[in-house]
Amino acid sequence: MPTPRHHLNRQRRRQALAEQSAPAPAAPEGAGSRTSTGLLTEPAPRTRPRPAATPVRAGEPERTAGRPGAGDGAGERGDRAAGTPPRSLVPLVVLCVLTLLLGGFAGLAHSRAGALRDDPARANTALSDLARTSEIKGQTTAAVAALFSYDHAGPAPFERARETLLTGKAVDQHRALFDAVLAKAAEQKSVITTVVTDSAVERIDGDRARVLVYADQSSVSTAGTRGAKSGSKGSKAPDQGVYAGAMFAVDMVRVDGRWLVGGIDTFGR
Repeated sequence: MPTPRHHLNRQRRRQALAEQSAPAPAAPEGAGSRTSTGLLTEPAPRTRPRPAATPVRAGEPERTAGRPGAGDGAGERGDRAAGTPPRSLVPLVVLCVLTLLLGGFAGLAHSRAGALRDDPARANTALSDLARTSEIKGQTTAAVAALFSYDHAGPAPFERARETLLTGKAVDQHRALFDAVLAKAAEQKSVITTVVTDSAVERIDGDRARVLVYADQSSVSTAGTRGAKSGSKGSKAPDQGVYAGAMFAVDMVRVDGRWLVGGIDTFGR
C-alpha cells in the first residue's frame, strides 16, 4: 500500500503532465509569455496590419505606400519616364516664356517708335502748327506776286524782289524763267501781273517748307499789236492781253526771321 508521500508525488507528476499537455493561455498585448516555470520571457513582437494597396489609375505612375517620401520619389521618376517635367520646374518654365515674350514685345515697340519718329510725315508740322503755316502762306503769296509781276514802266519793284526774296538755287531758276520774258516785255512794253489765288503748305520741316501755289497770270502789251481799221494808217489797236493759270511749287527757307524762296519747281514745264 502506497504511503501518503508516494501518493503525493504521483499526484504532482500527473498535474505536471496535465499542465504540459494543456494549451498556454493567450498573453495580454505587450506582456511577456510565462513558461511552465513561472518566469516571464521577452514580449512577442507586435504585428502591424498592412495597409490596403491603392489602385493605380491609368496614366498615373505607380507609387510605393508605407514609406514616407517613397511615393514622391516614385512619382517624380514616373513623371520623368513619361516625359512630363517635374512640378517644381513648371513655374520656372512659365516665367522664362513670359520673360521672352515681354522682351520681344519691348523690342518691337522700340523699333516701331523709332520708325514713327524717323518717318518724314511725323516731322511735318504743316497741320499741327497752324500759326507757322499761316505765316508761310502769307509770305509766300507776297513773294510770288512780287517775283512774277513786271511793269516795263516801273521795273524797280521787280528788281528789288529779285535781290531780297530769292536765295540759293532759286536765283538762277528765276533768271532762267524770266530772261526771255523780260526781253519781249521791254520791246512790247508789257505789263505782267501775277495774282496768287490759292496756296497749300505741303510740308514744314524746321526752317524749310514746301508750298504749292495756284496763280492767275496776265500779260498786256501797251504798245498794241493789231493794225487799225481801214482808213487809219499808222495807228495800232490796244492789245487785249494774254491770260493763263499757273501751278507750281516753291521751297521756302527761313533766313533771319523771313521766309525766302529757295527753289522753284514748275513740274517740268
